[in-house]
Amino acid sequence: MGQAGEPQPEHGTGAAISIENRQGQSDFVLLVDHASNVIPPEYGDLGLSAKARVAHIAWDPGALGTAREMARLMDAPLIYPLVSRLIIDCNRQHDAHDLIPAVSETTRIPGNENLTETERQKRIALAHAPFHAAAEAVLAERDARGQASIVVSVHTYTPVYKGVSRPWEIGIIAAEDRRLADFLIRELEAEGGLTVGDNEPYSPADGVYYTVNRHGESQGRACVMIEVRNNELVTAEQEREWGARLARILEAARAGIGLSGGKGSGNA
Repeated sequence: MGQAGEPQPEHGTGAAISIENRQGQSDFVLLVDHASNVIPPEYGDLGLSAKARVAHIAWDPGALGTAREMARLMDAPLIYPLVSRLIIDCNRQHDAHDLIPAVSETTRIPGNENLTETERQKRIALAHAPFHAAAEAVLAERDARGQASIVVSVHTYTPVYKGVSRPWEIGIIAAEDRRLADFLIRELEAEGGLTVGDNEPYSPADGVYYTVNRHGESQGRACVMIEVRNNELVTAEQEREWGARLARILEAARAGIGLSGGKGSGNA
């Protein structure tokens, strides 16, 4: 896989955010909170080894490539930050303990210890605030055009976490509005050969639903969070295969359960 931070941001979005296919005609809008493992030069290596900086603690390997294939096939906008979640986790509330983690899983992050409030606000301003502002801007433009928006956040996760194996190849995460999630789970299970997690390996109760709730459910938009186990996405071909599978099922869900995705219609 290529380096996730290589794509250049759309002009005017800010140095740490990229928007691809902004005018996409799909009802779906794709968000990838943890697309990149890039650490800006001013932060050095955060005290981490080269191995740690490419591990899952730094980003979601395979998520961006998968989402790009989904965006291509569905003609959907795709929005993502270009910095590592070790600098700032865009999928966390400002008061979350792991917004800027000093420890990730079992790895100590020396460069994140004892941060001042000034530094904390600087990092929020670097990527967290502009990422969510970019998502809000794209969604507002679509609302103004009368264009539907169904919010889908794409993530990946490690096969083993703190010594515990995860049996699910894919997990579907949802809160109150489960129409899209239930359709995805049913269709993925029907394909056979997959162990599908229902709010596994994470759930909204774990604090991982911030982005989807902010831009989707709290705004009345249909939404879902998709988690693929990252050993399913080791190659570009696997990313394309999973992207195609997810695009196909999402399009079937949109048609099959009548999702319009318009603001105010998420709980219709």
